Amino acid sequence: MRYLTAGESHGKQLTTIIEGVPSNMPLLPDEISESLLRRQKGHGRGRRMQIEKDLVEIKSGIRHGYTLGSPISLVIENDDFKHWEGIMGEFPLEENDEVKRQITRPRPGHADLNGALKYGHRDMRNVLERSSARETAARVAAGAVAKKILALLDIQVVGYVREIAGIRAEDQTNLTMKERMEISEASPVRTLDKKIEQQMMDAIDKAKKDGDSIGGITEVIVEGMPPGVGSYVHYDRKLDSRLAGAVVSINAYKGVEFGIGFEAARRNGSEVHDEILWSEEKGYYRRTNRLGGFEGGMTTGMPIVIRGVMKPIPTLYKPLQSVDIETKEPFQASIERSDSCAVPAAAVVMEHVVAWEIARAILEQFPHDQFSKLKKAVDEYREEVRCF
Repeated sequence: MRYLTAGESHGKQLTTIIEGVPSNMPLLPDEISESLLRRQKGHGRGRRMQIEKDLVEIKSGIRHGYTLGSPISLVIENDDFKHWEGIMGEFPLEENDEVKRQITRPRPGHADLNGALKYGHRDMRNVLERSSARETAARVAAGAVAKKILALLDIQVVGYVREIAGIRAEDQTNLTMKERMEISEASPVRTLDKKIEQQMMDAIDKAKKDGDSIGGITEVIVEGMPPGVGSYVHYDRKLDSRLAGAVVSINAYKGVEFGIGFEAARRNGSEVHDEILWSEEKGYYRRTNRLGGFEGGMTTGMPIVIRGVMKPIPTLYKPLQSVDIETKEPFQASIERSDSCAVPAAAVVMEHVVAWEIARAILEQFPHDQFSKLKKAVDEYREEVRCF
């Protein structure tokens, strides 16, 4: 299973094309749009979230509510394009057209300068329009399809916020997946810890007032995964490695950890590794889950626990110094409208990119041309490893 996205931040639309989804699987547009609308929520989002309401339109691959097995194409229209048609239209401009003004001042922390150097763009709008986090809406759409596959296989995926600007939520280990989803959805900052919710919101408001931005840590938990998904045989088939790469591919993400993560460097081995137990009801399981559901690049059957570090958004309303690529003179970096904190929304994005990699690994390991065959194969494998 794979997907491709196309589209610019202020262009006509975002497009996602997905190949490899099993046939005869129920899927409706509202199930995808629900994920897109979740991505737009969160304290600290900018004005654009008030302008546009992301809804998906299915163009192919689904008939009468069921997948066909052929490529699925999804479109998210840009309601704001009418205000950007002169700037982002596909037709050449007249020589004296005012909207031909070029962006020549790269913003520190963005792809602007590196992308201009790579592709030879003197106008860096050609870079920033595609490198914008707006593209993550197209990836959430793909992830929503993956989440549907997983849900039908009794695998749940939930993402939420663990930390914003150094304000840390306590670990809520006693909560069910349903409770985690409900509590995070009700929180303006997607935290499970009600006690620090207002502190996080106050930090976001202060950053906005100061013309600054703040980052944080998001966490995703996956429950219901059978053991042995992934591979120890080749480096590029290790599932934890794929997940780490997927998370860091999200705009502004700079680090990933599983389970106790970097804390493992400060503990003895006896305090890190998870003892193996067996019962007739569960089969093999671990006494603890410090390694976050992975050993040797494969799932252990314990919940997958993965966290990602998101840096502060680099678009600031008190801009940093930069250099004009035309004049080579120092300038204050240009400003595009932005959020003071996008961590709550990023938790939704991370949830969906994790879901995609999990679903892709499942489909690689089991026959999946038809969904009924996939479901049967996964159920039989679960029983096989339980009795092994």
